[in-house]
Amino acid sequence: MTDGDDAPSTPSRAARWGLVGSTAAVTALLTGLPWAAHDRLSDRLATHWSGNSAPDGSMPLWEAALFPAGCWLLIASALTVRWRRSWPAARPWRAIALAPTAAVLVGAQTSVIRANLDRTDWHEAREPALGFVLPLALAAVAGAVAWWLTTRISSATPPRPVPALDLPERERLVWFSRAANPWLHLLAALTGLAAVAALVVMAAGLADPAVLAPLCVVCAVASLAGALCSSVQATVSEAGLEVSFGPLGWPTRRWAPDVIETARAEYRLPSQVGGWGYRFSGLGTTVMLRAGDCLVVRPRGRRTDFAVSVDDAERGAALLNALRRRA
Repeated sequence: MTDGDDAPSTPSRAARWGLVGSTAAVTALLTGLPWAAHDRLSDRLATHWSGNSAPDGSMPLWEAALFPAGCWLLIASALTVRWRRSWPAARPWRAIALAPTAAVLVGAQTSVIRANLDRTDWHEAREPALGFVLPLALAAVAGAVAWWLTTRISSATPPRPVPALDLPERERLVWFSRAANPWLHLLAALTGLAAVAALVVMAAGLADPAVLAPLCVVCAVASLAGALCSSVQATVSEAGLEVSFGPLGWPTRRWAPDVIETARAEYRLPSQVGGWGYRFSGLGTTVMLRAGDCLVVRPRGRRTDFAVSVDDAERGAALLNALRRRA
């Protein structure tokens, strides 16, 4: 087994300029909103409320204009600048992270300006009715739109062609590859420890079982699910494709060569399939443990694909196609 190279991920010039332009536009909007209404605002603006209608924090007009813009530029730089050359240049999840962030900041800035309009003193400002609802609603809409656009553009990219593999007669070849996600391993370990701790506390009689029993069950289920989805191994042999899950290699899914209609390698990201683990999306079923190449198969009679993120997926697809032709 050899490690497969990651697919090219250099963004186009249009994508670069689009990212720069959108960042500049949000910066200009955050800075320009207070200055556009400066003749209707006092020298200081109420910027914070603690659960009551009276404000308990304020900023000068210039600071209220520059502080959100500075936060936005800091977050945008952290997510877009390639701090290491080994990091991929194109990350579609950036849009999914930046769009809600921009919406929250713009919504909050709009609410602050609205609350301070025509107030001679910042103490007179009252918390806007939509102070929390508006930013959250804008963030939800922006995140959904960014996810939809990112998935649509990424799924429209044609898959790489699978090279033909000349398989000699009577020769048997086996390909296998595995992948693991350390974060899912950590999640499984932490939730498992929490379940054991809750069980010990209940057994010692230190807490009411009615309180800890639900927590113990939830943590145990989360630990089991995390363990099963934290690692995967794919094997291609004369028997077809076998995908096994978890450290014990169970459960297992199998497809015979004559059952598989197509096999290919495809570059996929968690943002395209909805996250990590065993995911269902418009691309079908994906076992997503790390971004990069996936072995993608389509069983006969099905309209959706099954994909698993493992290294050297292109060679596994080539061998599987050769076995299909032989079968």
